Amino acid sequence: MSISAAMVKELRERTGSGMMECKKALVEASGDMELAIENMRKSGLAKADKKSGRIAAEGIIGVKVSDDAKTVVLVDVNSETDFVAKGDDFSGFVNDVTTALLDSDVETEEQLQGLVLPNGSTVDETRRALIAKLGENITVRRFVKFTTSTGGQAAYLHGSKIGVIVELSQEDAALGKDIAMHVAAAKPAYVSGDQVSAEVIAKEKEIFAAQALESGKPAAIVEKMIDGRIAKFLAEVTLLGQPFIKDDSVTVGKLLTSKGNSVVRFARFEVGEGIEKKEENFAEEVMAQVRA
Repeated sequence: MSISAAMVKELRERTGSGMMECKKALVEASGDMELAIENMRKSGLAKADKKSGRIAAEGIIGVKVSDDAKTVVLVDVNSETDFVAKGDDFSGFVNDVTTALLDSDVETEEQLQGLVLPNGSTVDETRRALIAKLGENITVRRFVKFTTSTGGQAAYLHGSKIGVIVELSQEDAALGKDIAMHVAAAKPAYVSGDQVSAEVIAKEKEIFAAQALESGKPAAIVEKMIDGRIAKFLAEVTLLGQPFIKDDSVTVGKLLTSKGNSVVRFARFEVGEGIEKKEENFAEEVMAQVRA
């Protein structure tokens, strides 16, 4: 059967694949459009499975707040390169996943994979199809969703690489955004000191004690030095103890008190954090090829 340019064009529009790949699929399917699409899907999913082990440490963060400011979602979706992350296909996928999460009751990673998107396919099906189309491993790495009945939610997105969501005990959009911006910049690990585990504090005390003892000062002075260092450590790692980024004359804790509000919880995602990236040494690569 003759494969016309119009048939190739239609298949490209329906699959997003390249012209030669579409023509080949139509030839193999003897011009049967639906069979060609089915075969391409099967082939694409097989390719996606092969790419699943490749490191995906680039990507973008998705953030959405509900219209009533009671629910907020933060999603981290990764790709292998920043080039793919900047494409419309990838950003559209992130937006669809974030929106679907906001409107669903999904709580686990497994439930997320089965969540149906506006295109009628699940998150996992859409992700694998996107891998086949873009040629890179793509992962929905993590997500978090806050819902409150009495308080308020706020979010801040720094470019597309850092996202923060914050839950306040009382709704205050302006304050919430300021706190979220602070979290994005200052990277606190906890809301307050009572959230820091005894193990973490004990470890820090051990380090500070070893440093203080080297000073040769009396034990009573050393103990005070350790207490001071612990207090400083807690101020550095807790949101309430940090100087507010817009006015460092007050801590975030004092700012919240002055507003009659408090932070219930927060989450901060940064693209690539915690992922060990493969170090490429192109000079060694070229040298190896020359020697071969």
